[in-house]
Amino acid sequence: MVQQASKFFEDFGFIGMFIHGFIDAIIFPIPAFFTQVSLSMIDPSSAIWLATLGYIACLLGTPFGYLIGRALGEPVLQKFIKQKWIDKATDSFKKNGEAAILIGAFTPIPFKVFTILSGCFKYSLWKLIGYAAIGRAVKYYVVGLAFYFYGQASEEFVTSYLSYIMGGIAIILLGIFYIKRRIQRVKQINIEKQKNYVG
Repeated sequence: MVQQASKFFEDFGFIGMFIHGFIDAIIFPIPAFFTQVSLSMIDPSSAIWLATLGYIACLLGTPFGYLIGRALGEPVLQKFIKQKWIDKATDSFKKNGEAAILIGAFTPIPFKVFTILSGCFKYSLWKLIGYAAIGRAVKYYVVGLAFYFYGQASEEFVTSYLSYIMGGIAIILLGIFYIKRRIQRVKQINIEKQKNYVG
């Protein structure tokens, strides 16, 4: 199925890359990564342009995935989950959404999962686009630059090792967000102690 989808978009060249990048952020189950790799293998000199097309298309598609989640997400969840759990999940996503989105942009998890969840849990659309812009830029351009500078020889690196590297980056980011949250919590506790002491 992955090969068939990649071949379909590959036949349309640059337009196929743009379309796949766009629907990848909305609902299409197969990541645009596969089309990007296929087209970059054919013409490594166009790899950066392909990365740019996929990246722009992904950002343009992000609001549509968000709107799907906003319109359909909660009604669907309410059929299977109690409202109190939806409220807790919404509150948690609002507090930790930036970590989920930024980390998700590096992982093999389909990005539309995060655009739809952001809409479902009413996360800020502008924050979603901002963090998506950072994470997806890294993922698209690492592939693009690898093929542009090393040509077809970079195929093994991209297909075999890139997921591990991105996963490592995601773990590092998760650690940074955890430390940041701990520092904020300690500061809040100290502020409350000072208020109680003054009172």
